[in-house]
Amino acid sequence: MPELRFVDACTEAHFAAMSAIHCRGWRAAYPGYVPDDYLKEVVTEERWVPFFREDYAAKRCKGLLLYENDQPVACCNYGPIRNGPSPRQSEELVIDSSCYEGWGEVISLYTEPARTGLGYGGLLLEEAVGRLKAAGHPGCALFVLRENNGARRFYERHGFAWDGTVQEVPFPHNMVCHDLRYVKIG
Repeated sequence: MPELRFVDACTEAHFAAMSAIHCRGWRAAYPGYVPDDYLKEVVTEERWVPFFREDYAAKRCKGLLLYENDQPVACCNYGPIRNGPSPRQSEELVIDSSCYEGWGEVISLYTEPARTGLGYGGLLLEEAVGRLKAAGHPGCALFVLRENNGARRFYERHGFAWDGTVQEVPFPHNMVCHDLRYVKIG
């Protein structure tokens, strides 16, 4: 039976592990929905390291890893809800979360593609939501790609519901993806 443990991301090794899991998660989940050249050229295993490092230093949001024995198998970022421009993802992306002032957000959550279906994502999600609640956030929001039916069902099983918001996310080649905001009170 594997030993599972949560680790707060705070070292370069943690940031690198999270970035690599994000990369593999994106490449497994988004072909056909995000431009192929973007997935090949921009979504690299190192892509998110500087963002995780900066978020940790600025205390903007927190990274959380789930380890199976000594191997990181899932990760997420969580913190206060984003509101306004989000230039890391796209310079044109502006998120309006004004109706959720004071809420928390699970900004990203990915499991190693080879480890999906083992309940690890659920453990990680519930841990992050619990930490947001303990920090005083009255609810939690997250965004999920409209076409990602598996992820949508996953979040629904964990008590999240679509609030009707469709967030346009611009990508290269004039492609626009549509993220749905899911929310959970308490």
